[in-house]
Amino acid sequence: MKNVVFDLGGVVFHRDAKKVRRELIDFFAFIFASKMPLFWEEYDRGALTFDEVLDELSRAKGCERAVAESYLREALDRQETIPQTAALIRDLKRAGYRLYVLSNMSREFIDFLRQSEIYALFDGDVVSCEERVVKPEPRIYEVLLERFGLDPAETLFIDDRRSNLEAAAAFGIKTFHFADAETSCARLRGMLLAEE
Repeated sequence: MKNVVFDLGGVVFHRDAKKVRRELIDFFAFIFASKMPLFWEEYDRGALTFDEVLDELSRAKGCERAVAESYLREALDRQETIPQTAALIRDLKRAGYRLYVLSNMSREFIDFLRQSEIYALFDGDVVSCEERVVKPEPRIYEVLLERFGLDPAETLFIDDRRSNLEAAAAFGIKTFHFADAETSCARLRGMLLAEE
């Protein structure tokens, strides 16, 4: 294995449930559904602007637009690195792996996350809002492999959604389902850094 590809939300970054109010978690509960609402998928695709997604969000949640905006801005500001994954990324980089991002992410969120210290360790990224295609649509995996000249047999993709992993596996990419950070990062260390 030479290349390790990370999803972002729920794998590298999250809103720490211990640090945010229950109302915020409940407001965005749809993010954890097996299928995202269409308006959020289109936001990730770059087909809806921040203002347009606020209109959709306020309609979907039955609240004032200003309330939806305050929740969305708070959700953005509360994004932080998952410590176990950040440590794993640093160790993989030191061990010589090539590290990439493959993520469904809207413009505002990716601009915010790219400012983080850990993001600088990635060798490249493929982000849905810039490609106008979302996982698990096949084209986004083609872009990843083509852009960086990756051999699927030498590439491991880590994601917390099984549908995204199944789509990657169809290209011959090795996959890993990321569940809780502690267990998943320990298992990944055993797989990728066992010789250390």
